[in-house]
This record gives sequence, structure tokens and C-alpha cells, in this order.
Amino acid sequence: MLLYIHGFNSSSRSGKARQLADWMAARGLGEAYVCPDLPPHPLAAIERLQALIAASKGPAKLVGSSLGGFYATYLAERHGLKAVLINPCVACHEKLAGEVGRVQKNWHDGSEYLFTAEHLAALRSLALPAISDPGRYLLLVEQGDEVLDWREAAAYYQGAQQHVLAGGDHSFTRFAEYIPAIVAF
Repeated sequence: MLLYIHGFNSSSRSGKARQLADWMAARGLGEAYVCPDLPPHPLAAIERLQALIAASKGPAKLVGSSLGGFYATYLAERHGLKAVLINPCVACHEKLAGEVGRVQKNWHDGSEYLFTAEHLAALRSLALPAISDPGRYLLLVEQGDEVLDWREAAAYYQGAQQHVLAGGDHSFTRFAEYIPAIVAF
């Protein structure tokens, strides 16, 4: 199973999720692709992802974007899985601290929720000081990411296979051209 994990306030309808689903389907691999819509609470999201991993017929392979990269790292470490990380959030509890008390809106379905100190504490509980096996990770970052500093990800995933690309933005503009490498990894 190839499990795509979307980012903060996103969904299975994100551009990258749809591109990957279409690519897999065009090659007869659609049944091996899963991208759930995750609940906004981090522990509920992890619980849903872990249920999918447990139900997988073979070792799940993870692809995570932004906050999804943070979740993918936690799951890869916990379950010994491989993960592709696309402009991942490192130390998300620090990055999202300013969102506490603010109403968040899902970009795709318009649903809203209040981001609380409990959400932040849950993110903090999932944060890992380091990865244990860099060989299990493929990092894809664009230096033009306006949301997250690519250097932080490059340092955190030191020793992992890395593609650090000039330009781009937080959406990872070259995603379609990297799908074959993502699936091969």
C-alpha cells in the first residue's frame, strides 16, 4: 500500500493527492493507493493512519507533504517503514504555536475547527528528536517554500536521499515529474 498523507487543513482532494492517485490508476495500481481525509486532531489522525497501516497486506509505504511529512516520519519510525517527505514540517508544534485559538478552515470542503492548545500538545507528543535510519527516507524540498525553511528539513533528514531544488514553493511545484521516483523509492 502507498499511503499519501496530506498536510495541514488539506484533504485527499489536494493537487498532489489527485496527481498521485491518477498516476497510480493509469498504471493499474489504483488499488494500492490510499489517501484518507484526516481529522484535524493530530492523535486522531495518527490513529486513523495506524489503522490503515495495520490493515495493509504488506509493508505500507508513506508519502507525506508538509504536516503529512511530520506524521509520516512519526509512523516510519514507529513501524520501521519507508517514507517520502515533500516539503515536510519539522517540529510542527513550534511552527503552529501561533495558530492556537484561531479558527482553521479546510481548503477543500470548507469545514472549520478551532486549533487549541490540545492540538499543539498532541503535535509535541509526536515530535521526534532525530530519525533512526536515514536510508528509509527520501526528502524532496524546494528552496522557494514560503511556509517552511528547507534547510531545517535538510538538516533533520541528514543522511537521507535528498533532492533540494531551487525555486518552487510550498506546494512542491515539480511533484508530477517526481512521481516515478517517489513510487520507485
